Amino acid sequence: MNFDITIIGYIAGFCTALAQFPQAYKVIKTGETAGISITMYSIMTLGIFFWFLYGVVIPDMPMILANGICLLPSLYTLYKTIMNSRKEAV
Repeated sequence: MNFDITIIGYIAGFCTALAQFPQAYKVIKTGETAGISITMYSIMTLGIFFWFLYGVVIPDMPMILANGICLLPSLYTLYKTIMNSRKEAV
């Protein structure tokens, strides 16, 4: 019996990408970002971006899909967090 290891990559990618959406949904719904660390989200978003690039370079479709999808809500949440922190600073 053969097992295609890329299935594990797709499952891991799906879980990782899916994990970003509840936070982004909450930010969209409430606009509230006070409890979100800009530093943490910046580092995480940068890491997701580089994992995406790595997937493109090697090429690895599970990595490309997971990180490409994951990057969208992560960038949005980071953007809103930065914008809200600027409003609070004024």
